Amino acid sequence: MKVVTFDIETIGDFRGNGDFSNLEVTVVGIHDSETKKYSSFLRDELSGLWPIFERADVLVGYNSDHFDIPILNKYYVGDLTKIKSIDLLKEIRNVLGRRLKLDNVAEATLGKGKSGDGLEAITWWKNGEFEKVRQYCLDDVRITRELYDYAKKHKSIKYKDFDGPREVKLNPSGWEKGTETAAINHTLPF
Repeated sequence: MKVVTFDIETIGDFRGNGDFSNLEVTVVGIHDSETKKYSSFLRDELSGLWPIFERADVLVGYNSDHFDIPILNKYYVGDLTKIKSIDLLKEIRNVLGRRLKLDNVAEATLGKGKSGDGLEAITWWKNGEFEKVRQYCLDDVRITRELYDYAKKHKSIKYKDFDGPREVKLNPSGWEKGTETAAINHTLPF
């Protein structure tokens, strides 16, 4: 089963209430379970990303169904929502009833936090520190991948709450089961 873990960084005017129309992708970071490699793509390199996504059995992200996939769909000729996805934040929210920050979950579960935050990445990008943004994005992909692996193995993740660490039980049994849809092909030549 080919699992692609991913994260995006963006720049632009975020208007809140789920309106991402003014956000533009700066970097997409991925981990490909087949090659076991981390890669990143700037906005003008996205044509190299689509074949990887199209061959994926499942896409894994954190807040990806709500944020990353809708924004990436602005650049893709097909519909990325047709590829099975596991949004770890959505899985947590479905059990816990609220959202948790990636940093909060990573620190409690993995013992390490994020290397920055999205607002810093926007500043870095504006200052021309593109490699810093690329590395930050890949760091988030690593954390997301490690959380995914932890959740599959332990059927839970941890998070820090006001009164100390807590655990959220998850059911990963269907995460990597086959899908009924065949691989899509919108970017490869016919």
